[in-house]
Amino acid sequence: MGKEHVDMNTPVIEMRNIVKKFGDFTANDGINLTVHKGEIHAILGENGAGKSTLMNQLYGLIRPTSGDILVRGQKIEMNNPRDAIAAGIGMVHQHFMLIQPFTVTENIVLGTEPVSGIKLDMVKARQNVLDISEKYGLSIDPDAKIEDISVGMQQRVEILKALYRGAEILILDEPTSSLTPQEILELIQIMHKLTEDGKSIILITHKLKEIKESADFCTIIRLGKYISTVDVDTVTESDLANMMVGRNVTFKVDKPDMEPGEVVLEVKDLHAKDYRDVEILKGLNLTVRRNEIVGIAGIDGNGQTELVEIITGLKKGISGEVIVNGVSVYNKTPHFGFEHGVSSIPADRQKHGLVLAHSVEDNLILQNYKKEPYSKNTILQRGPIFSHAQEAIEKFDIRPGGSEKRAAGTLSGGNQQKVIIAREVYNDKDLLIAVNPTRGLDVGAIEYVHGYLVEQRNKGKAILLVSFELDEIMSLSDVIDVIFDGRIVSRVPGKEADEKTLGLMMAGGGKA
Repeated sequence: MGKEHVDMNTPVIEMRNIVKKFGDFTANDGINLTVHKGEIHAILGENGAGKSTLMNQLYGLIRPTSGDILVRGQKIEMNNPRDAIAAGIGMVHQHFMLIQPFTVTENIVLGTEPVSGIKLDMVKARQNVLDISEKYGLSIDPDAKIEDISVGMQQRVEILKALYRGAEILILDEPTSSLTPQEILELIQIMHKLTEDGKSIILITHKLKEIKESADFCTIIRLGKYISTVDVDTVTESDLANMMVGRNVTFKVDKPDMEPGEVVLEVKDLHAKDYRDVEILKGLNLTVRRNEIVGIAGIDGNGQTELVEIITGLKKGISGEVIVNGVSVYNKTPHFGFEHGVSSIPADRQKHGLVLAHSVEDNLILQNYKKEPYSKNTILQRGPIFSHAQEAIEKFDIRPGGSEKRAAGTLSGGNQQKVIIAREVYNDKDLLIAVNPTRGLDVGAIEYVHGYLVEQRNKGKAILLVSFELDEIMSLSDVIDVIFDGRIVSRVPGKEADEKTLGLMMAGGGKA
């Protein structure tokens, strides 16, 4: 289903000269945005450019310092999300607003639950959720608890929650950052279905390919300032990247040929169950060597999550072996694995990567706070901790600069990711497990992270890369292991891989 240009006569959203200041920091500096009925309008900008801040004002989560918001030509004071919802605006946040112990159904209908007399009618609620999920092609398990489902499935729940509330204008903040390629195609089709029904979509994404495939117009902001609004059909991906970053961006990864060294990670005949107590790893075997990036390609739900959690000590397996540098880390604690050479960039940065309420400087030493120079006689040494954070913030371009004392949870998603990556670089372990390492990052930051992963590989590290971005897997991996139904079903040299063949193998349709 292709995109079509839309009626330009009906602005449903106008944001005029929006300024938002947090103390001395100006997050939005006079930004204008106009969105029309039936339009997919992308907002593009680097991490920390002010995209989410702008949309949080449209959704009533924060108030502008100055400027006006008009919905269908009427000026509206967005004091809180209730005002936005009443105006027909829904928002799917990059970091999900879900209640972990509740079921999928309970989260979707929360606040709008159907009643029978004076009792909640959860049977009806469940059916309503199934009806709307079927209508928009977003399959979910209505009875699963949020804490037990994947990041990708949680994303679907958030989208359904907004649709359930009848949003006519839908803000999607990085909606595809955790989806598989097939799920992304499905979401683009869903967005086109919605706009054909007359709904309007504001899409925040760093994925230039998706903007080209789905959006009608794109507004670019840089360092909080409005740069331009362009007709997407008239610009290239390189044009968009250069406007966003303010310089030429290289998409090609420079990766010299290297001979793999000794084995660092060996996984043998690994069996494990998932949250439903169903066997998900069914005798998986895997080897990663020094000077090698091994990419795991697979559709979400085939055991990648459980594999990573067992290697990093977050989950216990049923049987098998996990050996790092000749030492068994199978069913040991995360600390034991870390001390024996395992570091990781986790899939869920907020759940497993950061302590959001703690400062950036403390998050940068999470695994090393008992060690010198950060601790002496069990007392934290604030001077060295602060200096270390200053160095990391500058080296990794964590924004805003000088955010050592800020809580990690106040940073944009991309900058939270940079904090994790900076920490793992300094940890300097032999095995680095990177799970969707560029999720939510802009093209400039992706370029940096890819360069860093290759640099670590060139220094003799072993890298296990788990990503739903097939382009990322193919451009970075020396070897690609295809996972299907809990096993590695094929091993392909990175140079010989192509998307069509990998896609077939990922669906269980081919073995090598």
